[in-house]
Amino acid sequence: MAFKLNEIKDNEGARKSRMRVGRGIGSGKGKTAARGQKGQKSREGVAIKGFEGGQMPLHMRIPKRGFNNPFGKDFAEVNLGMVQKFIDAKKIDAKKDIDHDALKAAGLARGGKDGVRLLGKGELTSKVTFKVAGASKGAIEAVEKAGGKVEVIAAAQPEHEKKAARTKANKEKAAKA
Repeated sequence: MAFKLNEIKDNEGARKSRMRVGRGIGSGKGKTAARGQKGQKSREGVAIKGFEGGQMPLHMRIPKRGFNNPFGKDFAEVNLGMVQKFIDAKKIDAKKDIDHDALKAAGLARGGKDGVRLLGKGELTSKVTFKVAGASKGAIEAVEKAGGKVEVIAAAQPEHEKKAARTKANKEKAAKA
């Protein structure tokens, strides 16, 4: 017996056709279309995410911890050992001042919208001048030991701090007058 492409079909019962609901009383799935009666869930397009039938939902049962400080500073943290590695690899010029832009260009400082903070991990052997937004005590000591220096630049003052300073100044003026 030879197969003909136009005669190939599935075995009987291999593919079940979809139940067409809500198509009359004779189908057995008419009227409510197997959705029961009335209410939110009998309507179309309802999916109640996170609702557990009135039981306290999981996301409300779990304890909450911590918070995001709206005034927290975001520094890109750079270790001295990595700076030395990049100087050795000639990705950073040790003769020029090293600032946020230089570290960013080299690919050392990622992110840090409030500038760079220098940390003392690793060893620095080159004489380098840093211009950064912050530095740890150990980092400053290590840079000075290698013959360099660290210049800490004051970060731009946020608006809420400026406002507080103005209020304080106005109160002092009023007290003097």
